[in-house]
Amino acid sequence: MRYSSVVGLVLAAGKGTRMKSDTPKVLHEAFFSPMIHHVLDTLQPLVLGRSFVVTGHQRQLVEESLRGYPVSFIHQSQQLGTGHAVLACEGELRSHNGPVLILCGDTPLVRTETLQQLLRVHLDSASLMTIMTTTVADPTHYGRIISDEQGNIVGIVEEKDATPAQKEIKEINAGIYCVDGRFLFEALHRVGTDNMQGEVYLTDIVAIAVGDGIQVHKFSCADSGEILGVNSRRELAQAHSSLQRRYLSLLMDSGVTIIQPETVTIEKTVTIGNDSVIYPNTSLTGVCSLGSGVRVDSFVKIHDCTIGDGVRIGSFTHLQQTHIPSWSTVPPHTTEIKMQ
Repeated sequence: MRYSSVVGLVLAAGKGTRMKSDTPKVLHEAFFSPMIHHVLDTLQPLVLGRSFVVTGHQRQLVEESLRGYPVSFIHQSQQLGTGHAVLACEGELRSHNGPVLILCGDTPLVRTETLQQLLRVHLDSASLMTIMTTTVADPTHYGRIISDEQGNIVGIVEEKDATPAQKEIKEINAGIYCVDGRFLFEALHRVGTDNMQGEVYLTDIVAIAVGDGIQVHKFSCADSGEILGVNSRRELAQAHSSLQRRYLSLLMDSGVTIIQPETVTIEKTVTIGNDSVIYPNTSLTGVCSLGSGVRVDSFVKIHDCTIGDGVRIGSFTHLQQTHIPSWSTVPPHTTEIKMQ
């Protein structure tokens, strides 16, 4: 995949008041990594032309966390809405002649394949604007998609500005957009702040496009779970569980038996050979390598270890920074920790 004509823009300036935390929202961890790391990891396989991260609240912490990622930073000095965050990028992107892919740093569940499909729809249709939508049972807190009788998008209304009838709409804004760069900034300069928040809403450019006779294309994400925007500790836990299930599914598809996976914690930095069996209530974290035919009994904790083929690890064992040779048996209640 290579989309050199596309610029990526990740919005990460918000404080996240519902998290009730001094930590920037995008740095809260889901599945062992800050949320924004998941977003940037998802973007990297697309090989975009350039990628920018808009920072604001505690920008130093966010930018330090992203050291090593191929991104440039743009500072939003005041947090006055998503549209205002994008406007902060105008100096960097004014000369960009091509699509801008915009997404938020608090959406750790979106998949690379989904973003690729969005880009294909946008580029194949030669659209000026394509927005991602999805349908959910409970649309509370999300912007509603307003469509005409033909199903064409005519606008997006935010939760706090929606009428009772609009709040019943189940199709929501996923918060991911692909917009022609020149149209994007021209439209944003026409957006006002006449809303309950007194902010510059990025979503208002949809109505501006429609008013100009521009068709706004829609890409519907089939899996609504992917677009979960994490705004609370409950949603953070939900994101962690979803990402953990994804990795456990990959391991099981590769030939690993995991008994009662809902009780098992395995970090994505852990590799396990086929025909291994992981029993309930186990935790495998850090950089770990387990060979083939390994059996890990219940209530075992393993961190930063190398485990050979055919090893048997008894219950209530704690191993850290150690090597277990192939065909060994580790008795129950063993503790072996080598601090480096």
